[in-house]
Amino acid sequence: MGANSLTEIRESLLISKAELARKANVSPITISRIEKGMPCRMETKRKILLALDLSIADYKKIFSN
Repeated sequence: MGANSLTEIRESLLISKAELARKANVSPITISRIEKGMPCRMETKRKILLALDLSIADYKKIFSN
């Protein structure tokens, strides 16, 4: 399982898992799994980046793989 900094960034923006899931149009369970380091599809990563108002170029700030 790869490491990521989604939890840290989400919490620094004061966004709950449920709110991020709603903005990204994914389930809260998906957010939890990603925060635990489980893999997800590239499309899901893109949705999360956009929901956090980050660009695709900011990919490495959250996802290490």
